[in-house]
Amino acid sequence: MRQALAIATLSTLPFAALAQTEGEFTLPDLPFATDALEPAISAETMELHHGRHHQAYVDNLNEAIADGEAPSDLSLEELVAAAGTFTDKVRNNAGGHWNHSFFWESMAAPDEVGERSPELAEALEAVFGSADDFATAFQEAGAGQFGSGWVWLIVNDQDQLQITTTPNQDNPLMDVAEVNGTPLLGNDVWEHAYYLTYNNRRGDYLKAWWDVVDWGVVSERYAAALAD
Repeated sequence: MRQALAIATLSTLPFAALAQTEGEFTLPDLPFATDALEPAISAETMELHHGRHHQAYVDNLNEAIADGEAPSDLSLEELVAAAGTFTDKVRNNAGGHWNHSFFWESMAAPDEVGERSPELAEALEAVFGSADDFATAFQEAGAGQFGSGWVWLIVNDQDQLQITTTPNQDNPLMDVAEVNGTPLLGNDVWEHAYYLTYNNRRGDYLKAWWDVVDWGVVSERYAAALAD
């Protein structure tokens, strides 16, 4: 039930990428300039991450659909939700497209990020002890994810906040996820997300990333998740 609610909730958010144009998925524009997240994320990293890596997921997903590996009339959310029923090419690239679209919408320039709502702040303190304790736990989970993957803050099926991780381009909406839930925030810990600036120092990247997290957006997602 939580998985279905998560899909319904997130489909109401401003995800330009979730729509298809003439039967094909398209790369969404970034909601900020490529240099807007500096110094946490460099312009060069953003150009490669968005223009090359994310574009590749979109292209490969369209190719898989054209080859008959998934129905052409399904939304991105529907492809993600049923990822385990499709080929690895569909699963990986639908996940990559969804995850990155969500990731871009989660960030803003340091002087434009919103603040946590009182409700989200209270929930973080109730579950993790404090906002700082949450940040530490999130960073530790991200640093501990073996190989490529993502670290997430979700609302789980008990309507509680929880930190979880997924490998590769999986996410908590997928039927194959170890822990299902509604994503509120996710950070990409693939090396292409940080290597140009941080080399192998994933922990430094995870710490610097907080400067560009748009807590206003995360708070809106939290309210929407609880409303369903």
